[in-house]
Amino acid sequence: MKKIITIIAGGDSSEHDVSMRSATGIDSWIDKEKYDVYIVEVKGKNWTAHLHNGTTSPVFLHNCTFLDEYNKRITPDYAYITIHGTPGENGILQGYFDLLKIPYSTSSLLVEAMTFDKFTLNQYLKGFGVRVANDVLVRKGYDFDPKEITEKVGLPCFIKPNAGGSSFGVTKCKDVSEITDAIEKARKESDDVLVENEMKGTEISNGVYKKPNGEIVVLPITEVVPKTEFFDYDAKYNGKVEEITPARLSDDTTKRVQQLTKSIYQILDASGIIRIDYIISKNADNQDVINMLEINTTPGMTATSFIPQQVRAAGLQMCDVLNEVIECKLSSDGQVSE
Repeated sequence: MKKIITIIAGGDSSEHDVSMRSATGIDSWIDKEKYDVYIVEVKGKNWTAHLHNGTTSPVFLHNCTFLDEYNKRITPDYAYITIHGTPGENGILQGYFDLLKIPYSTSSLLVEAMTFDKFTLNQYLKGFGVRVANDVLVRKGYDFDPKEITEKVGLPCFIKPNAGGSSFGVTKCKDVSEITDAIEKARKESDDVLVENEMKGTEISNGVYKKPNGEIVVLPITEVVPKTEFFDYDAKYNGKVEEITPARLSDDTTKRVQQLTKSIYQILDASGIIRIDYIISKNADNQDVINMLEINTTPGMTATSFIPQQVRAAGLQMCDVLNEVIECKLSSDGQVSE
């Protein structure tokens, strides 16, 4: 019997449709000789399984099962989570699948919750010597002084949702007069808002995953050259960016970035495929300095996304990589591997 894989996609953030495109990409790469695959679309409490004959079936949330086109009950052996944002990238779904004892592709509830909260992640990784931006957290319900914020982080600065991706609600502010409106814009995506100083330099992104034998595989680095002022939704999804894989970095800087990526993966005790974004700036001696921007624990997985690009550049196949990710937690009897 083939193991049943449900690709959990959609979600409740502004990146719902992007997530569905990622699900289509993952579905095209998963080995159908080994697995029987269904896409499950999440919208609040309404979960819908997309069946093989093109119809849909409601998912019973008490056990995550559904009926197929032959009225047969389908019980998933594994959940491949590709929701960008809530509830798939912040620990909520991880807790749900933990209760149901269904193995899943991402890191644990704790790791997902922490990496989704940008401010918390920054404070945690700073303790391990990781360089991050100077930042200020603006919590909902508390007064804030735009002038005081800019005195702490400087101008220009970036204002973004603290809990969410970086595709929506992000503003680059060049004047203190822009701060209030930018915070209100970010609050449409997240109650708490993060304000960070601008780090000038080369933006890069580096994917990493773990094999069933425990080996951590760090992929080639992608250099991001947006045609817009910064790497926003328009640049990401409307082609207004040049993506260069492998990145145009020195051998030494490439090795240091990849080692840092591996170290962060180990520090977090992460699982599955994650992508870490950085800015490479210069110090007073014109040496490359590595600054972490954020961590994506359910990165985009369309054919043109960074991870598939990096997998191809490494001479690997997406089918093989996904098999390894799935088998990390799915043993021959369908239980979570220890």
